[in-house]
Amino acid sequence: MPLSNPIFRRISRLADEQGVRAFVVGGYVRDYYLRRPSTDIDVVVVGSGIALAEALGRELRTKVSVFKTFGTAMVRAGGIEVEFVGARKESYTHDSRKPEVSPGTLEDDQRRRDFTINAMAWSLNDATFGELVDPFDGMSDLEDCIIRTPCDPDVTFSDDPLRMMRAVRFAAQLGFTIEEETFDAICRNAERIRIVSRERIAVELNKIVLSPVPSMGFELLEMTGLLKLIFPELQALKGVERRGKHAHKDNFYHTLKVLDNVSRRSDDLWLRWAAILHDIGKPQTKAYDPRVGWTFHGHEVVGSKMVPGIFRQLKLPLNEHMKFVQKLVFLHLRPIILSEDLVTDSAVRRLLFEAGDDVEALMTLCEADITSGIDAKVKRYLANFELVRRKMKDLEERDRIRNFQPPITGEIIMETYGIGPCRVIGEIKEVIKNAILDGEIPNEYGAAHALMERLAAERGLVKTEQ
Repeated sequence: MPLSNPIFRRISRLADEQGVRAFVVGGYVRDYYLRRPSTDIDVVVVGSGIALAEALGRELRTKVSVFKTFGTAMVRAGGIEVEFVGARKESYTHDSRKPEVSPGTLEDDQRRRDFTINAMAWSLNDATFGELVDPFDGMSDLEDCIIRTPCDPDVTFSDDPLRMMRAVRFAAQLGFTIEEETFDAICRNAERIRIVSRERIAVELNKIVLSPVPSMGFELLEMTGLLKLIFPELQALKGVERRGKHAHKDNFYHTLKVLDNVSRRSDDLWLRWAAILHDIGKPQTKAYDPRVGWTFHGHEVVGSKMVPGIFRQLKLPLNEHMKFVQKLVFLHLRPIILSEDLVTDSAVRRLLFEAGDDVEALMTLCEADITSGIDAKVKRYLANFELVRRKMKDLEERDRIRNFQPPITGEIIMETYGIGPCRVIGEIKEVIKNAILDGEIPNEYGAAHALMERLAAERGLVKTEQ
């Protein structure tokens, strides 16, 4: 039963007492039929939504959050949120997505919604309790797995261009197809996305990134022309250039494969962003060598330097999440190089040192980066990665390298030799660090201190009297 929660009967009784019609509308209705969990309930009232919310709040003895500017009110109870709004109709001017709002009928309210599957409603009044009100045949679209607007899609998308991103997001989240007329309207209106704030775009973009098969969403963004407007750096990866017999792979589709591979292994948003950006430096580093073909030398360095600018432009957080993505972009070739060569202890120690606690995420990204269609090649790489992982485990248990701080600090050197901050301190610390990473000395204070004394003597430093 769709309205089995007791809160719906309470709202039903209060609506009848106030003489207003009330309906559950939108995502809660859609998700019930899709068998998806949902705790956010939208109630449309043909009358005052705020008055009905306040009556419910009094009865439940709970706080009501009122937003008079928007004509909405929120009641939280028993782990669910119920938002009340008066039925309304909207009209827009061309240069703004802020509508002129006036009271309307239920159908007016359903017509202003983005897609037919989000415009279905259940009646809450006692006489018609639980009846489905579906004037735009959203149920058929739900059964046919179609994203379609309830009215003219050009008007829908011109009014609020973010709905174009939402169409792509729902298609990616649900595995639905965007209906042809709706798709064509997105292509025609793509430029309108420029009037939408970057913050609102970022919310939808992250939902696409977190969808079950995110490549589906990014392909739709590219096909509709939205990608080049909101994320031109990713669009720049698309295409293949040929010279004679040499052609490079399409780095856009390769990136989407890596993203899907990561998504099968992890729900972590920022690891997925690392997958999206791991090859972002390739267009800037592309060069042609007649002997070997196309090269992208240093793309991991260039790409890592691009990450902060991309995060800033997309309004993603410039905090530890950005630094995590930047680190993985910078290091993403290192395990692949290790797996191709003889795996030395020293190289694995350096990888553990630089990756620190993010080494598992890095290995997940690198394994996802193997997208060759040649099974034998994929198996060889994955077997070598397993060798790298085993060596990491052995060295970590023996040498405790991950996130290690060299046992000799600058303060110890200054105190021992009575000197202030200077270049020689950095030199000594660097030699000690490299000696530990190269396995020349163990990661222990005694061995590091003995090396410090030898290095200091070579540089003419004399111990102070203790």
